[in-house]
Amino acid sequence: MKSFVLHLQDATHYERIDQVASFVGQDDSGLFGILAGHARMMTVLAFGLARYRTTDDRWHFLAVPRGLLYCADNNLYLSARRYIRDDDYAQISQALEEQLVTEEAALHRIKDSLRRLEEEMFKRLWRLGRGEYAAS
Repeated sequence: MKSFVLHLQDATHYERIDQVASFVGQDDSGLFGILAGHARMMTVLAFGLARYRTTDDRWHFLAVPRGLLYCADNNLYLSARRYIRDDDYAQISQALEEQLVTEEAALHRIKDSLRRLEEEMFKRLWRLGRGEYAAS
């Protein structure tokens, strides 16, 4: 069985996985698969689960909050802010759900903070226009 090398890299570590037979991921255009000998390509993975099969016919799962995927010369490179790798689908699905909830809460806090900052800026501009902050 033909194989390729999968390189996983995030902000804190790097893993090299040999003997990968196939990779299945999803980008904004939909679900796709990669086999050994695939042409050079690059895409951005969507937030979610990807999976790869090794030559021993076992599936392994990756939870990725978006990541850059690059394929060249029988090597597949996945670079992401972070990823979670596990062989248990249920366990990694739970980890992905927890990660999604955490990131959504953080995004909500950021948006709320930006909204308050914007409101304060408009108030100050309005007061400036009324001459409330006249130079002494």
